[in-house]
Amino acid sequence: MAGFAESIRNIWEIEDLRNRILYTLGLLVVYRFGTYVTLPGVDAATLADVNAQSGTAGIFGFLDMFVGGAFRQAGIFALGIMPYITASIIIQLMGAVVPYFQKLQREGEDGRRRITQLTRYGTVGITALQSIGYAINLSYGQTGTAIVIDKTLFMITTVLVLTSGTVFVMWLGERISEKGIGNGISLVIMVGIIAFLPQSLFNEIDINGDNIFIVLIEIGVWVLVTAGVVLVSQGMRRIPVQYAKRVVGRKSFGGSTQYLPIRVNAAGVMPIIFAQSIMFIPGTFASFMPDNEMAQQIGAWFGEIDSVGYSVLFFVIVVFFTYFYTAITVNPQQMADTMKRQGGFIPGIRPGKQTSEFIDTILTRITLPGSVFLGFVAILPSFAMAFGVTQGFAMFFGGTSLLILVQVTLDTLQQIESHLLMRHYDGFMKSGKMRGRRV
Repeated sequence: MAGFAESIRNIWEIEDLRNRILYTLGLLVVYRFGTYVTLPGVDAATLADVNAQSGTAGIFGFLDMFVGGAFRQAGIFALGIMPYITASIIIQLMGAVVPYFQKLQREGEDGRRRITQLTRYGTVGITALQSIGYAINLSYGQTGTAIVIDKTLFMITTVLVLTSGTVFVMWLGERISEKGIGNGISLVIMVGIIAFLPQSLFNEIDINGDNIFIVLIEIGVWVLVTAGVVLVSQGMRRIPVQYAKRVVGRKSFGGSTQYLPIRVNAAGVMPIIFAQSIMFIPGTFASFMPDNEMAQQIGAWFGEIDSVGYSVLFFVIVVFFTYFYTAITVNPQQMADTMKRQGGFIPGIRPGKQTSEFIDTILTRITLPGSVFLGFVAILPSFAMAFGVTQGFAMFFGGTSLLILVQVTLDTLQQIESHLLMRHYDGFMKSGKMRGRRV
């Protein structure tokens, strides 16, 4: 505890790091305030009564968690940063198949700047389309009673306000990444998820108030699962790489052994996001066909997230997308070419094609336990609900919520660690295994 307090004092003594953290917290507070500002033309009290009676489930509940409750409350940040994430994924996937985007990826800083610009344009277009659907969904049904202005005017203002809100949130995220600490976009998502945790924990305690021992067991299991996710997220296979010794004038370069890190979970949280989006598609289509009995049955089956069939299908899709996303984001051939240009080689493996095949084999083998673990984490909320945990608190036992919380927290701690070590202070976690300390 004394070491932790000393690290906090060191952080506060470094003016640049202190300003970055305060700047980040200030912008996150601005974002949280914005989630409570209701769209023009919406009666917030009436909408709250309707939500209290109907609740939010399915894909709408999933989106609501990512934007910190703004989706239910019809806030100006109701779509949050998700359109930007969607645009980024589309651009990234196109980079694997479209030659133009492949060329941009190889152009260095200029290419990245152009890709960022295209991602912003894509964010505006996707937000405009999604805001139209959001306005239509809000205007009809029980929530339509909360609209107090003309529906045509409401449609126009909603599209303008939601698009502007998402662009503003995107700007906040970019400012945090540039002048703050951590990845701004990821921090915005994490703050929205954390906003649900206190209320979910309070509801769990309220329901099991007569037996607090059950709540303590649930919290203990949650801590163990979180520790397991941290362990796998940090886990990697280090391939030794030997660099040839070169003599330039009177100086010699190279001749050292370094390591090529291959992460156990190279795909991160993206496979679960893809899989969860696919599992929500049947229920979403069923909501647009209320009179079709078959559609309603299919939608009801996909809505039973605590059923065995749903969990098995979800697990298989997560494993598939883990391999798929790893294949399009990790390029063994590019690694081998870069290594060859820099005069590096893996001991016992010829440079070029054999190196690429060796890395691909290692990647395929190490992705298997990573994908199985990711699939298991994805269906953990279903197991938690089967043992009596409320749905709100069960979402933090695994799935997208837990992975985002863990990975964003680790990334932010690593950045703080690097700032401390760069200024000759002890690291933020002296006894831990942060990758920044090892480097």
